[in-house]
Amino acid sequence: MSILNSKIPEGQLSEKWSNYKSTVPLVSPGNKRRLEIIVIGTGLAGASASSSLAEMGYNVKTFCFQDSPRRAHSIAAQGGINAAKNYQNDGDSVFRLFYDTIKGGDYRSREANVHRLAEVSSNIIDQCVAQGVPFAREYGGTLDNRSFGGVQVSRTFYARGQTGQQLLLGAYSALSRQIAKGSVTMYNRHEMLDIVKIDGKARGVIVRNLLTGEYERHFGHAVVLATGGYGNVFYLSTNAMASNTTAIWKAYKKGAMFGNPSFTQIHPTCIPVSGDYQSKLTLMSESLRNDGRIWVPKKQGDDRRAEDIPEDERDYYLERRYPAFGNLVPRDVASRAAKERCDEGYGVGSTKLAVYLDFKDAIKRLGQDVVSARYGNLFEMYEKITGEDPYKSPMRIYPAVHYTMGGLWVDYNLMTTVQGLYAIGECNYSDHGANRLGASALMQGLADGYFVLPYTIGEYLSKDIRTPAISTDHEAFEIAENEARDQNTRLLNNNGSKSVESFHRDLGAIMWENCGMARNNPNLTSAISEIQSLKKEFWEKVRVPGRDDNLNPELEKAGRVADFIELGELMVRDALDRSESCGGHFREESQTEEGEALRDDENFKFTSAWEYKGDDVKPVRNKEELQFEAVELTQRSYK
Repeated sequence: MSILNSKIPEGQLSEKWSNYKSTVPLVSPGNKRRLEIIVIGTGLAGASASSSLAEMGYNVKTFCFQDSPRRAHSIAAQGGINAAKNYQNDGDSVFRLFYDTIKGGDYRSREANVHRLAEVSSNIIDQCVAQGVPFAREYGGTLDNRSFGGVQVSRTFYARGQTGQQLLLGAYSALSRQIAKGSVTMYNRHEMLDIVKIDGKARGVIVRNLLTGEYERHFGHAVVLATGGYGNVFYLSTNAMASNTTAIWKAYKKGAMFGNPSFTQIHPTCIPVSGDYQSKLTLMSESLRNDGRIWVPKKQGDDRRAEDIPEDERDYYLERRYPAFGNLVPRDVASRAAKERCDEGYGVGSTKLAVYLDFKDAIKRLGQDVVSARYGNLFEMYEKITGEDPYKSPMRIYPAVHYTMGGLWVDYNLMTTVQGLYAIGECNYSDHGANRLGASALMQGLADGYFVLPYTIGEYLSKDIRTPAISTDHEAFEIAENEARDQNTRLLNNNGSKSVESFHRDLGAIMWENCGMARNNPNLTSAISEIQSLKKEFWEKVRVPGRDDNLNPELEKAGRVADFIELGELMVRDALDRSESCGGHFREESQTEEGEALRDDENFKFTSAWEYKGDDVKPVRNKEELQFEAVELTQRSYK
């Protein structure tokens, strides 16, 4: 078992970040020009990091597998971004944002990182306003706010239901400026296949040009991963279909420990599955729960239209169970409550796996024009997908896989257990614990890229200024490239009979049934065996057509699914190992009398950091013990 050093600065919690910035080693402008940094990913975290590092004077190479950086999955985020500005004068503060995030994550996140996130949150909004992001405004011109789940203040800044899109356009404009200056070299349609390590440090990457099939070697004094989450391991999720785990999984197999892989978030507000033909689910923003009311019929198996069910025969179950927060309880709580109602026979729709999200009262109270101004584009999207008008009939929603709180373990500097390898945004584990509050993902991505990494990476690079660029003819590059080539060759020469998609679907079914909203010992134990069998079958029977010297989407998909299968096993092992319930990780053996998650702080007050030991070898779990100085550990209550 390895000893994990989180490198948390000394001093009072509220002073750690400012003290760190005041004392961290710096890199002079002249030396920055001699250093090269590789950034993988161009979502909010990657684009903001690339533009910030280039603005500081570093030479940056940035890679994305999309045809344009602005097509990163961050563009799909809808509801908003949190910041502790207290515009509403309703009692918000840096400490309250910090506390809400710690509590929302069910006390399984690192205090120092979360407080830093809360501290820089206001700067994010100022940065984005300066970039021209069209946040909603009050009549007098001040920025508007709304509330999200798990909080009792209004701190979420938004641009209708297109907040992620507008924030990414802002970050993209900053990135484009640096590309035009020549400070960033942009590689579109390139996928990272491996990390290159030399003398224990990350010194480059192997990428494949997805248009030509050419394998390329790129050196960097440091490598930054900003590749998002791994929710697509479940096959059906709200993630873009191309979102994958390959970059962080290759990093894991090169020595970067994986933190809390089983901590996945099920979003309560998604359009339900409607058939076997689906390969993706659609998110309806959590912001809808500000004005929409969630309910089911009081009568089991009630097949009447929603409009025909009288008010006294409706169960507004979140308002009934959690009167203090009502429909704005955190996502894990709302998701489990919806599942429980449907499991008990109160579900609606043809599948009975849905609940209603009703805007009748909001339209009556505010008027349709106001509701349309707030949520119009979301209502339009819902109608296009379902053929139903949410202004006239309630939406039908059901939980779906959305976000992953787990990811590569990082210290306070956002460095993994591989020297010189950083992970930012959703691909690290650091800020959200066992459950992410709504509107905090965008906050973390931009905080990491604009305001944290530019400081912390300097501490590492300040000791590396005498290291010259290493030739990509180095043996380590040769070995890494050959390994990537060999895997693709093996996939293409397999001559199996089953499609890549079928294996992905089978994996998703195993994961959802056994490691989804509810988990238990027998199912998790069985799932490990099932995934191991699926892995064996994949390498025996998968069929990948085409070649690797040109455009081949099936080859891309095959490599990603191979990584998903291995990750799925690690997720199940982590879920089995953690026999407590916390946040989105719900073990049926560990719950309160009222069916809420029951933590075991005596035995599980730590972050699990899994260490790769070889293919088909059981990984080793390491611990980072969590220390709480500013908050008292209590059983979460939203009543």
